[in-house]
Amino acid sequence: MSMRLVIVGRPNVGKSTLFNRLAGRKLAIVHDQPGVTRDRREGHGRFGGIDLALVDTAGFETAKSGMEADMREQTLSAVANADVCLFIIDARTALTPLDETFANLLRKSGRPVVIAANKAEGIADWIGVLEGFSLGFGEPVAVSAEHNQGMGELFEALAEKVDLDSLDDEHVEKSGDAPLRIAVVGRPNAGKSTLINSLIGDDRLITGPEAGITRDSIEVDWSWDGRKVRLADTAGMRKKAKVDKGLEKLSVNDSLHAIRFAEVVVVVVDALMAFDKQDLQIADLAEREGRAVVIVVSKWDLVAEKQKKLAELKKSLMYALPQMRGIPLVALSSTTGKGLDLLMPAILEVYKDWNALVKTRDLNDWLQHRVSRHPPPAVQGRRIKPRYLTQTKTRPPTFVLMCSRAKYLPMSYKRFLINGLRDDFELSATPIRFIVKAGKNPYVDGQRGGQEKPKSKRR
Repeated sequence: MSMRLVIVGRPNVGKSTLFNRLAGRKLAIVHDQPGVTRDRREGHGRFGGIDLALVDTAGFETAKSGMEADMREQTLSAVANADVCLFIIDARTALTPLDETFANLLRKSGRPVVIAANKAEGIADWIGVLEGFSLGFGEPVAVSAEHNQGMGELFEALAEKVDLDSLDDEHVEKSGDAPLRIAVVGRPNAGKSTLINSLIGDDRLITGPEAGITRDSIEVDWSWDGRKVRLADTAGMRKKAKVDKGLEKLSVNDSLHAIRFAEVVVVVVDALMAFDKQDLQIADLAEREGRAVVIVVSKWDLVAEKQKKLAELKKSLMYALPQMRGIPLVALSSTTGKGLDLLMPAILEVYKDWNALVKTRDLNDWLQHRVSRHPPPAVQGRRIKPRYLTQTKTRPPTFVLMCSRAKYLPMSYKRFLINGLRDDFELSATPIRFIVKAGKNPYVDGQRGGQEKPKSKRR
């Protein structure tokens, strides 16, 4: 059984803290500054015997235009699809006009509502708990999300609102049916949220001309050609020296977390200022994390000489990131939809390379041919002999080369072998890990009758 629980309330009453508590891990950014959450964020948790499909929403505002209006529409959209709405008020303060306005909207929605007075640690009869009765949703549950108090009473209140036997499992992710995880990253105002909205065909994420709208990494479930996909929209990543130590640092850390847990990273760059130092650092970070990478050049409709510009971008990418030679570059416009149909095929292509597995026999036939034509250089008058090559893992492809005098193998020869693997086994669109190891000497370590040389003692 699963319950779609939508957590709502005015700003800074602890919605995201309670969301993290019910999810069992820190998914949403929590900060003292009001209005941190903007897009609605979804997650999964288990509370008592109930599987929860959790939705964290932005603090409710009454503005009729601008970003606050978009945030309100996102909240009301979540309420319309809720099994139960968990209305959070502040236990320590009196009810505000904003609380009462939102309570009226919840009554009109017709959805079951449980009211919880958060920040009630230590005292059960705070003024907010007492005044919560006047909202007409029954007895408020005094809880403290920060200190994990009142959770038993909250479970009982939620269980009373719905018939648990009537709930289905559509909100619970089944094992073995995991979606393709894609993180969309880039500098602020590069067009990441607009790109995701265009892909899914819905205004799921708040967008606007100002930079820094997205703060949390918001995951959006989607289906493409019958395949489940989970898109993660991330906060814009500025240069490290410009990042504030407060809220922005939390946002950047959330973006880094999304990269580490993604399978494919889509790096979005602005066509009018593509491939500055920060763009390249973000792409390089994704490659060092071992993720498959696709470069998206957004706002392509604003470019005049498109073919000339595209050739320049490909050339710049090849010289700036030689370790990512062959990476797909997709130029598109999220507003017009031009080029959007090329993105998912490019993502699936790099994902296929990222999961590639090459037979050991083929690798060693290739190695023998490669070394016979271009042997490694002699170092200190002694030859280096590559002996054996195998692939130890995928995601990304990782190869181990056994050879004599491994520590003396030049980096240039390693790059020669890596580039050969890319070209001959069609692995141009994925990071490659290449490890060189030396085999044990059987006449030194005691095998085959050999004896380990004793260490000399100083007198």
